[in-house]
Amino acid sequence: MNLDNVSNEIPPAMESTSQHAETAAYPHTPTAYIEGSVIARQHDKELADNYISHTCLGDPELDPVVEELYSYNPAKLHKYVGAGIEERAELQDAPEPLRRFFQDLRQPEWVNQEDFKLGVRTFNSNADLMLTAFVSGVLVEGFSTLIAKSFSITGRVAGTERRLMQNNRQLLEIFYPGGLKRNGDGWKLSTRVRFVHARIRSLLARHEEWQSEAWGTPLSAAHLGFAISVFSKRLLDYSKLIGTVFTEDEKKSILDVWRYAGYLMGIPESILYKDGPQADRIYEISYMCEPTPDVDSVTMANALIQSIPGIVGIDDEKEKQKIIKLAYTLSRALIGKELAGHFQYPPTRVLGTLWGYRMKQRLQRMLKNDSMVRLDNFDQLLQISVYEGSGGLSYKLPDHVKHKRSNPW
Repeated sequence: MNLDNVSNEIPPAMESTSQHAETAAYPHTPTAYIEGSVIARQHDKELADNYISHTCLGDPELDPVVEELYSYNPAKLHKYVGAGIEERAELQDAPEPLRRFFQDLRQPEWVNQEDFKLGVRTFNSNADLMLTAFVSGVLVEGFSTLIAKSFSITGRVAGTERRLMQNNRQLLEIFYPGGLKRNGDGWKLSTRVRFVHARIRSLLARHEEWQSEAWGTPLSAAHLGFAISVFSKRLLDYSKLIGTVFTEDEKKSILDVWRYAGYLMGIPESILYKDGPQADRIYEISYMCEPTPDVDSVTMANALIQSIPGIVGIDDEKEKQKIIKLAYTLSRALIGKELAGHFQYPPTRVLGTLWGYRMKQRLQRMLKNDSMVRLDNFDQLLQISVYEGSGGLSYKLPDHVKHKRSNPW
């Protein structure tokens, strides 16, 4: 694709993904949520109504900027997004809406970077267990919502392995000491994700396959608010099930890290949890609102499990099948029989799985000192994360709704 001429290949800018346009266009419940929302409102009307309203909302601050620059030359847009995130002087040459967006970025008053230190130490001492919980439980569960539609339509299932490595990279960076400071890679990657989401949201809103009346806004604030609750509190729950032991202060610190990462990714505070109990409640009520996972959720969840051997560099077919079987077994044990059934997992016995896994991990830790465990964990995360070589972080954004037709990003 010729980037200089790309503006001639895409339709004119729309306003359907801005906050005001969405509210005006979808004052009602998207049809896919009608049945679930009735049930959810019986348990918590206020929270259910809040979730449904956010299904018609994206990123109120960034979406209008992306819309205004929709037809802007992609190569220049990538350059200026990178300049804004990296605080380079060339941002002064960027379009005014983009300059204003970066000028207005502020760390919220509720953030205290000192509160992250305990969570960072705890994560790196337990990264192997938390990564296992993240991949086999957290990421899979994230596809239980209609967010799977976005991945299905864009064709991102073909990039599942790379996406998993990108998720691992972000996980590594936000839990790196100082990673969420303004110059930290955790801050930069989380802000990049915000731009990627806004761009995909804009592309999908124009695409004939996206059914706005049924599904609301692509990559909605509701789905991202649900996801960050899963990434944080469910990660703690699942990690505990496979052997991690947390103090209350450690759990709070990890939740604080994820909350700020979610804020940086553009999740409105109106759907962003404040503490563990609220994260649990958002998860519970949101899940009630969602329709039963369909074929798109099935495809994405199984693609994620199937991609694990490639991430850890296993080529031998027997070893691949062994790893996949273990991943399915652990995932079923973590997410439960009902959701595993919706995902059409192959039948596996899970009785004693979590107990056996916990015992194995505790034995391994008895044979190593704490510093060796942290070093091994960090090395493992490096090996299964995406790094772009000597060029630093990439700030390229998708320039076509279909993954295979977009230039690499």
